[in-house]
Amino acid sequence: MERSILLTFVHPVYHKSRANRALLDAVQTLDRLTVNDLYETYPDFMIDVQREQELLVSHDVLVFQHPFFWYSAPAHLKEWLDLVLTHGWAYGHEGKALVGKKWLSAVTVGGGAASYVSNGKDSFSVPELLRPFQATAHLCGCPWQDPFIVYGCHTITDTGLVEAAESFRARLIALRDAPVAPEQNLTNV
Repeated sequence: MERSILLTFVHPVYHKSRANRALLDAVQTLDRLTVNDLYETYPDFMIDVQREQELLVSHDVLVFQHPFFWYSAPAHLKEWLDLVLTHGWAYGHEGKALVGKKWLSAVTVGGGAASYVSNGKDSFSVPELLRPFQATAHLCGCPWQDPFIVYGCHTITDTGLVEAAESFRARLIALRDAPVAPEQNLTNV
């Protein structure tokens, strides 16, 4: 059984992005993938909560792709999280809509990997800085996947970018095609 993937893409200046464009271009043709571009769909930040919840429920793997801005995500993703992942729906005693859906953060980082260590310029690793997203996934009952990280996006070579895009495509295919136990119901429709 192939899983379906919802890729929630969040980039406020996509036309200027080399790295996120390469990653998105590499996966857009995948079967069972839906791309949900928040800035394109909601340029006014007026998020259709029901539409977004329906998208989440109808997919098995949830991928959040964005640049790593100020050790977090673009503002639109924070707004989306606040409005869409509601108590009683996504979490809480009655909030079971997302239980069992895999959660993957895919981020592009301007600095190199050497900056994101305890004695580096940024003092923390990117996975450590993604802990609020990991905690959100946990609260919603979503198995957290090791994040997909592209470092050094300001200086990455064309070859490095192609390799990162191919790795991202392979990662999504692996998540989509991984065996599912017969008793495991991943889609809560």
